Amino acid sequence: LSDCLACDSCMTLEEGARVFQQNQKEFFHILNLNKKCDTSKHKVLAVSICPQSLPYFAAKFNLSVNEAAKRLCGFLKSLGVHYVFDTTIAADFSILESQREFVQRYQRRNQEEHALPMFASACPG
Repeated sequence: LSDCLACDSCMTLEEGARVFQQNQKEFFHILNLNKKCDTSKHKVLAVSICPQSLPYFAAKFNLSVNEAAKRLCGFLKSLGVHYVFDTTIAADFSILESQREFVQRYQRRNQEEHALPMFASACPG
């Protein structure tokens, strides 16, 4: 979240409040609370890893992308994270849906005044 540009293009006010709660300080606070309490009272921590971050870690530590993913997952779990998710498949679905929407809009461009242009983006952070 430290890379968030706060461009507001991806968030409503409610989502912004959730993002604000998901910061590094809160993350480590929950990790510490989980270490001090009974496992039945643990807060479940889930981390998602975007596909753009893995090549960075791989290059930084001279690893393959797969090895970087395994090590990052292991590191997060060693901290106390319960679940680590790779969002690559979600990114793939997003691209496929954007492609489908563009084809539909392109086919309707002569019948519908506002079919094109189509704007799409991914978070720059």
